[in-house]
Amino acid sequence: MTSFIKKQPVRLVLLLSMLATSLALSACHGPSDENEGPDDTDVAANEVGDTAVDSDTVNQDAINTDAMDKELIADKMSVEDAMISNLSRYRWTLISATDSHDQPLDMLMQITDQVRLSLNEYQGQNTLNYSVGCNTISATYQLQGAALTVEDSMSTKMSCGDLNKAEDNLSTLMQGDSKLVLAMANDASVDSLKSDTPILTQTTSDDDTLVWQGKLTPQARYNSKGEAVFWAVSADMVTCSDNSSQMCLRVKPITYNSQGIKTNEGKWSTFTGEIDGYQHDGQHEEVLRLQRYRLDGSGTAEEDNSNSSDEEYAYVLDAVIESSVVE
Repeated sequence: MTSFIKKQPVRLVLLLSMLATSLALSACHGPSDENEGPDDTDVAANEVGDTAVDSDTVNQDAINTDAMDKELIADKMSVEDAMISNLSRYRWTLISATDSHDQPLDMLMQITDQVRLSLNEYQGQNTLNYSVGCNTISATYQLQGAALTVEDSMSTKMSCGDLNKAEDNLSTLMQGDSKLVLAMANDASVDSLKSDTPILTQTTSDDDTLVWQGKLTPQARYNSKGEAVFWAVSADMVTCSDNSSQMCLRVKPITYNSQGIKTNEGKWSTFTGEIDGYQHDGQHEEVLRLQRYRLDGSGTAEEDNSNSSDEEYAYVLDAVIESSVVE
């Protein structure tokens, strides 16, 4: 915005210069003064030639100004793209929710640690996902400056019990227009967090305010590109090992072809790690699309469809593909 304001006088000067040139050309082509001598005529002719050169220069300056305007537009877009890129580096967890009178939104405040938000770019579209710990709700969004516009959303269809009202509340807050402010914890006056923790403040058109804290995604943390894998997750959990009381997920890999048709299912096995962004409720059998990252950041994992070396990878929930209640 600052650079745009500074550039405006340039266009104004050019317009004034072009106007002055036009007047000068008109004057030179008009009748000569009757007292004008031969020498003066020569001087006038020279002035006309000089003016023509200046006109070409002005025209070139106008072309350069148009190019400059295009660069300004590109710069503005690059700032927004940089904002989107920065936001997508984090998974956001709610830390505060208040209404227009600065009163807490109790339904969300009671479950802040499980209210999540992520912003991504998928197949050329800017998408965001949010959840209160039950369904994952996805929507496309537009960002113009600090103005966020969330468009039509899609959601998985699980019954959330006590979370239904909180989920409806969050969906209402997220839809439509809001304003975003990104800062660090010390700049946002959040004393309870480390100073380098990113804080995203979202103010809706109704003046409700959601404050989110960010945590680096595995892709940003490990500087490696994720690999999409699909897992079926059983509703029931099993002990992680024979001599352990800790419970682990039962998972099996699934393969789909390019048309999205299931072509293969692996064997059930015990998964001893964690899936970032996934909350298992023990009531649903689900198929998850995950992003898998090598912990050492050395590159994309090979397609082995086994869990024998899961400790080498980080797993992040991308989407819940299927979900069914186990009776």
